[in-house]
Amino acid sequence: MTRHQDMGQRAAVVLCVTAALMGPGSLAGASAGSPAAGPFPRHDALVYVANLHSDTVSVVDAVTGMVVGSVPVGDGPDSVAVSPDGSRVYVTAADTVSVIDARTRTVIATVAVGDEPSRVTVSPDHRNVYVANVGSDNVSVISTRTRSVTDTIAVGDAPLGMAVTPDGCTLYVANAASGTVSVVRTATGTVTGTVPVGSGPTALVLTPDARHLYVSNLTSDDVSVVDVHDGAESDRIPVGDQPAGIGVRPDGRQVYVANLGSDNVSVISTRGRAVTDTVAVGDGPNGLAVSPGGSLVYVSNFDSDTLSVIDTSTARAADTVAVGDGPTGVAAAQGKKA
Repeated sequence: MTRHQDMGQRAAVVLCVTAALMGPGSLAGASAGSPAAGPFPRHDALVYVANLHSDTVSVVDAVTGMVVGSVPVGDGPDSVAVSPDGSRVYVTAADTVSVIDARTRTVIATVAVGDEPSRVTVSPDHRNVYVANVGSDNVSVISTRTRSVTDTIAVGDAPLGMAVTPDGCTLYVANAASGTVSVVRTATGTVTGTVPVGSGPTALVLTPDARHLYVSNLTSDDVSVVDVHDGAESDRIPVGDQPAGIGVRPDGRQVYVANLGSDNVSVISTRGRAVTDTVAVGDGPNGLAVSPGGSLVYVSNFDSDTLSVIDTSTARAADTVAVGDGPTGVAAAQGKKA
C-alpha cells in the first residue's frame, strides 16, 4: 500500500469513525527529530506525540524544538494523555494502555482494556484514567493506584473524545456513530444523560468555566456547542473539512479545531461563536493540544509526519518539528513538573 493509497486510513480518527459507521476494522501501526525553525517559550516544556505507524511516542523538548526521546509502546498508538503533575503519560494502543514514567521515559505498566481503545484522559486528581473503546462501545476506568481496570461503562456507539469536569464528578464522551455525547456520573459509573450533536462527533473540550462543551463533528464539518446546564446543543459552528482534534485556551477565549480534510486549523471565538482565523498547517492535521500557558497550539500532521506549532498571539504556524510515522494524539505538559 502506498502512502497515497493509505489516505483513507491517514489518522486514527478516520479509522475509528469509518469502522463504527461501516463495519469493524483494525488499527495497525524510530522517531527522528529535527530542530524547529524558531525557539519555543520555556514555560511549555514537553510535548508527547503518539505515532500510529512507528509504535512510539515522540517526546519533544519545546525549549529547543528537538525530539529528545522516542518511547516504544503497543501496536498502533493513537492517543496520549499526561497526568496533572506531569509524572505519567498514558497511551492507547492495541487493546491496551501503556503507562510511561515521564522521568525515565520508559513503559512501567501495560493495562488491558476494551476493544480498539482510541482516546484516553486523566481525572483532575489523577486517581483514575478513562479510556474510550471504540470497538466495544464502552469506557474503561483504570485506577492509577492499582493500574488495573476497576469499572467498564457502556456508552454510545463508537466512543471517541472525552472530557472530565474540573471537580472530576462528570465525564463527557463523544459517540461517533451515535451522533451523541454521553454524560457520565463518575462516582457511580452511570450514564445520566445523552445529548444529540452533529454527525460523527470525534473530539470534545470543556471550557475552563465548565459551562460549555465544544464538540468537533467529523462528518458534518462543524462544531457543536453544548450548554452543560441545559444539557442540550445551543449552537453549531461551521469549520473546515473533517474537524478532528479540538482544544481551548486556558482563558476560554478561543477554541482551536484541527481540520483533517482541509489541512488547517480553525480558530473559534467563544464570545462570538464564529471562526475568526484559519491557520494553514501540515498534511492531515488530526491531534491537537493547547499548551498549559495558552501561548501555543500543537497540531499533529498525520501525512507530513510533523508537529505544527501555532503561536496563539499571531494565529500563525511558527514552527514545525519532525516526529514519528503517522502522528496522531498530542499532549502538552509542564516540563518542570515532570
